[in-house]
Amino acid sequence: MRSTGKTRRLAAELTGELEATGKTRALDKELTGLVTARGSALMRLHGIGPWGAARLLSDVGDIHRFASRDRFASWNGTAPLDASSGSQARHRLSRAGNRRINRVLHIMAVVQLRNQTEGRAYYDARRAGGMPSMMAMRALKRRLSNVVFSPSQVFKLFAPLGQHSFIPEEIPGAGVKRGFGLRFRVGGVFCRAC
Repeated sequence: MRSTGKTRRLAAELTGELEATGKTRALDKELTGLVTARGSALMRLHGIGPWGAARLLSDVGDIHRFASRDRFASWNGTAPLDASSGSQARHRLSRAGNRRINRVLHIMAVVQLRNQTEGRAYYDARRAGGMPSMMAMRALKRRLSNVVFSPSQVFKLFAPLGQHSFIPEEIPGAGVKRGFGLRFRVGGVFCRAC
């Protein structure tokens, strides 16, 4: 008799989990539709799903309110703080900024590290250069923040409803910049992090 009670309880818990999974899938489809209807290409970036894209779109709002990628990084908490003393130059993690956006960027970084992506190559290059793992992760999150902000993708990632999503060649001065080793493929176009 006892095992039957446990079996029923276990079956009820599993049924509840399956219903929750079904609701989550329905919400994923709805969010995907909303993000796509907005004209955003955020979900094309490796590591951003419908929840992360919706979070970025809702919290960031108008990306043009940030004067530069540095201001955007400071706002989302990926800009390192100077913690140098004397001749020792070092930086530490910023605990300020929008923690929800920082979490989206962190998840994006973890997903990129799990797969063979440009983000993984950047992380491995930093580690090979002698950088500790946490510092290399911080550098990757900052690089991903730059990718989300980059001028060549601003119109594609944060395009308002009803407006044309421009390609990089159509935006004056938004071409691929030299000097940065990380490239991302967005919508069939290779873009470098600014």
